[in-house]
Amino acid sequence: MRFRSEKVAASVLTDAPHTMRRRIVFLGSPAAAVTVLEALHRAGHEIALVVTRPDVRRGRGSAHVPTAVKSWAIEHHLEVTDDLQRVAQFADGETLGVVVAYGRIIPPDLLEKMPMVNVHFSLLPRWRGAAPVERAILEGDSKTGVCIMDVAEGLDTGDVHACAATDIDTSDTTATLTDRLADLGAELLVEVLRTDLASAVPQSGDTTYARKIDKSEHLIDWTATADHVHRQVRALAAVTFVNGKRLRILECGVTDDVREVGVVDDDGHVGCANGSVTLVRVQPEGRSPMSFREWANGSHLAFPVTLG
Repeated sequence: MRFRSEKVAASVLTDAPHTMRRRIVFLGSPAAAVTVLEALHRAGHEIALVVTRPDVRRGRGSAHVPTAVKSWAIEHHLEVTDDLQRVAQFADGETLGVVVAYGRIIPPDLLEKMPMVNVHFSLLPRWRGAAPVERAILEGDSKTGVCIMDVAEGLDTGDVHACAATDIDTSDTTATLTDRLADLGAELLVEVLRTDLASAVPQSGDTTYARKIDKSEHLIDWTATADHVHRQVRALAAVTFVNGKRLRILECGVTDDVREVGVVDDDGHVGCANGSVTLVRVQPEGRSPMSFREWANGSHLAFPVTLG
């Protein structure tokens, strides 16, 4: 198995003439998956079929909204479907399945018919499961990365072809880190596909599971440490309440100041179990994101105010 840092030669994506062309069925849904799909397309691989999640209803008019992958596939005239069983039609012994944040478990019968690799956003076997980026930030990991792994019946248990690591900065959010991992994963996958895919090795080390984020985890507990609250804001759509109305905390900083726990002053300082956080950007219920100062000036609240 190959392992390297996030610094990759630009030729990985631009040196298409030296890339082994493959016929690919791509399975993915969000914008991060588009990054990988676009890299495969640009590298000259044949995208025989794109499989994604069904359209969802959003907005007041309940309009059907396609996934980011579906929109990109349509724009580039690729065949796209939300019917997973159509994959079997392309199982010819040569076509490879590529899975990136698809959002569904691949049935064993399909895995028997078509070999598949997955671009997983963690350094396996750490953070197997549904929310590896969020969990890495919440746990305060200093490093994460991507692995190109075989898709197997178990939860992210397949053999690994290659990994690439990147540091997690204290300013990283789930969005910024996911974007960086998608770029890393796209570069690494194109590099791996130059080989015969015979170099995978079993995972080794301590296994941790990135369980799906529960709704309750979005609610800020101001009796937690300031560092924990900061990681929660960076990783999740973190919320608190002011006079019964929801206030989403979009950005905050950490200080050593000791203040009353769960009480915010007119400068945005909120006490935690140790130290405090300073609210920078917020989103009041039913309104657009804004700076804390904009919200405080227009809130008509008598500060200090208790949150929660």
